[in-house]
Amino acid sequence: MAMARYLGIASALASTSLAQFTPEKLIGAPRRGALSPSGDGSVALLSISQYNFSATAGHSSWGLLDLKSGEFKDSGLNFSEVNEAAWIPGTDTGIVYINGTNEEIPGGVTIWIGDINDPSKSTLAASLDAPYNGLKIAKTESGDIHFLVNSLAYPNGTAVNPKTEVTPKHTGRFYKDVYVRHWDTWLTKNRHNVFAGALSANASYGLAHPGLRNLNHAVNWTTTRSETPVQPFGDSGDYAISPDGKLYAFLSKAPQLNKANYTASYIYLGEVAGTAAPAALNGPGSEAAEAGHQGASGLPSFSPDSSKLAYVQQDEDYYESDRWQLYTVDVAPANGSVATSNWKGLSAGFDRWVQGPLTWAHDGSSIYTTAEDYARVKIFNFPITANASYIPEPLTSNTSVSSFSLLKNNDLLVTASAIWTPVEYYTLTNGTKNTIFSAAESDEEFADLSADHVSEIFFNGSDPNLKQQLHAWVIKPSNFVENKTYPLAFYIHGGPQGSWGNSWSNRWNPAVWADQGYIVVAPNPTGSTGFGQYLTDAIQGQWGGYPYYDLVNAWEYINSELTSFVDTKNGIAAGASYGGYMTNWIQSNDLGNKFKALVTHDGISQTKAAWGTEELWFIRHDYNGTVWQSEAYEKWNPFNHIANWSTPQFVVHNTLDYRLPESDGIALFNVLQNVGVPSRFLNFPNENHWVIKQENSLFWHKEIFNWINHYSKGTPLDDEPAGN
Repeated sequence: MAMARYLGIASALASTSLAQFTPEKLIGAPRRGALSPSGDGSVALLSISQYNFSATAGHSSWGLLDLKSGEFKDSGLNFSEVNEAAWIPGTDTGIVYINGTNEEIPGGVTIWIGDINDPSKSTLAASLDAPYNGLKIAKTESGDIHFLVNSLAYPNGTAVNPKTEVTPKHTGRFYKDVYVRHWDTWLTKNRHNVFAGALSANASYGLAHPGLRNLNHAVNWTTTRSETPVQPFGDSGDYAISPDGKLYAFLSKAPQLNKANYTASYIYLGEVAGTAAPAALNGPGSEAAEAGHQGASGLPSFSPDSSKLAYVQQDEDYYESDRWQLYTVDVAPANGSVATSNWKGLSAGFDRWVQGPLTWAHDGSSIYTTAEDYARVKIFNFPITANASYIPEPLTSNTSVSSFSLLKNNDLLVTASAIWTPVEYYTLTNGTKNTIFSAAESDEEFADLSADHVSEIFFNGSDPNLKQQLHAWVIKPSNFVENKTYPLAFYIHGGPQGSWGNSWSNRWNPAVWADQGYIVVAPNPTGSTGFGQYLTDAIQGQWGGYPYYDLVNAWEYINSELTSFVDTKNGIAAGASYGGYMTNWIQSNDLGNKFKALVTHDGISQTKAAWGTEELWFIRHDYNGTVWQSEAYEKWNPFNHIANWSTPQFVVHNTLDYRLPESDGIALFNVLQNVGVPSRFLNFPNENHWVIKQENSLFWHKEIFNWINHYSKGTPLDDEPAGN
């Protein structure tokens, strides 16, 4: 069936033969992960994966990148067995890795010690009884390796092994308070927890007695049990071990608050070898809380000498898009617990989000991190002496940094992307960029993409208090011809506190839309991030207000200034999540008449039904209160304007989307059909808010392009609906 479906899609896409960058190229191209450099900085370990449509299967491997020559080679680690690896501190090429198989304990994993120059000689160090992951290590003065991992755990603190788990005979789910499901998963009593262990350095490494210790289990709670990493997007960045192996830190949601209604989380500290319960560094009554910093926390990172901890935190405890600020605190072991002092903020004057990673200079004098700035993610540096007036200068410029490391010689090793390339690896030496590898220059799939096809425009916003112009990207097709016009593809981002940045996307990729023969314009209206916190905050209570009129202004700017190559009379508009809501709102208002077709992916159509979401803090904040308190739900409800609906609309909504339940998309489609608006509905029963699976992604692209190309360009509409 999968092969037959692919052949049908390939046939349908053949009609767009002029496209240079196709969905098949987007989905089937190699995907390379972030670089993890060796101790001597000569090579870096990375994951490489690629999907093969002919085989309907993917292949993944662990690769090594030579940081001088830019050449890739196989690492010798078997990707099907090795889940993750970490470099041993103080060595050039020593590694610790987790093997996802355990011959002694089905469902468990094993830890191995080896050398990247010959992984075949690795030795077994530990056999663990559950599928632990997220390895963090430190080497102690004695040569022992202290480590942290995480696993799903039962309420009693023991790790869950799915192979041996006893499940009830019934399938009922019973809840006594809110937060019954999250993202794409129904919640159970089990929570992810961090575990600490040690590998003793005797003749060979072995797991020290008494094994692993659950660090979360001792946290006292009244409402919310401790969980690390925080789901659904938390990872090993949610916890840290000090370089000397003595201390640990992790973040967990506020134990006294309901996590469906509040974003607050705290950084907990403890001794790796201790037995005392971890204590919250910035919980109620702390210096941080007394100073008004009571929101979500993140990115704990110890200084090289283990004497300081850096972390980020927001002020508000119910606002997920509040500004992330950088803090440091002195830490020291203290009779089984951790003493803290000299708490300090470093980024109060920096009107951007500090978003990590937090990487200390080797001498501990400063912290490197990233922040979104004018639609790029850039690297910045904060000296630990920074005061409230300090505003750092960016160390990088045009692309968006996704990861970086500080090499032994103080060079920065950077993983970045842009609209025209999925990955670029380079070093930064005293401000000088040395490119090691660029997919745009090396992979044939991206040969037609170029920075020359990407530009920016600026237009006036609708908020009278806004003191800056708004920004938008303009992406031309790779086969762009001067003196020819192309239909507008009006891209509306989600969030709404998000942005279209100069970065790569495997889901909503503007280059693949442009190469269908469109000029993609991607505005950053009110609510967007990276342009100052005022613009981000200004969407509160304004979902259909300022952002909508910003988009009207953007369209009018295009229609006035870009018509030498943009055809606005045959344009389309598309968006996902908040962008899907805005597409519905555009349908409800005058701007909808400017487009030939609309695409709504997992968007809100009935604002009051948004209370079917899981993270209630979000809708309460953005709509200025609850559905029974605030008039904003009624004011910005697309269903109040059904009489205005007339533009053909394509609706996508997935079954596992618990952020915005699929019933909202079905209701939208039902109304469109009953009022006679040409419409289609696409559903993936095994996808959530995003479409991730490769065959599903190809089908998604095919159906959407089939729709917009028909209404914008008059191509035949392939008509094979699944339902009837």
